[in-house]
Amino acid sequence: MEKLGLKREIADICRNIKLESEANLISAIRDAEQSANEYGQPKDRYDSYRAQLSNKRDMLAQQLRKIQEEIGLIDRIDLKRECDTAGFGAVVITPIQKVFISIGIGKITVNDGTEFYAISAAVPFAKAVRDLKKGDSFEFNGRKTEILDLF
Repeated sequence: MEKLGLKREIADICRNIKLESEANLISAIRDAEQSANEYGQPKDRYDSYRAQLSNKRDMLAQQLRKIQEEIGLIDRIDLKRECDTAGFGAVVITPIQKVFISIGIGKITVNDGTEFYAISAAVPFAKAVRDLKKGDSFEFNGRKTEILDLF
């Protein structure tokens, strides 16, 4: 598969994972709001059940904002160009692993069965390869390795 097509496929998988999480959170927020509405007005000023429902809704809304930010980050990746250096939006292939520097999702599998790791640009591995080019060597966790491919 051509490099940009593979990069697009990886980004689409990451985006779909986050869109599914977003849909699940929206549903959970609706359920929490519905439970609070069905419960009715607080029975007294020390009614903790309603406060728990409100706290749950607020926590879910905060998680939803984070997921929406991550979807926005994926959408900002330029999938029409190959990266020259390792950094946000790059696919980095080493003898040890294949990573997509974007958002922290973990292991994903593309259609041909190849496994990639979607990692945040803030994790130590991404920092170790930042600004390196194809063929450059680097040390990570006491092991010296090189970038076999980058796009």
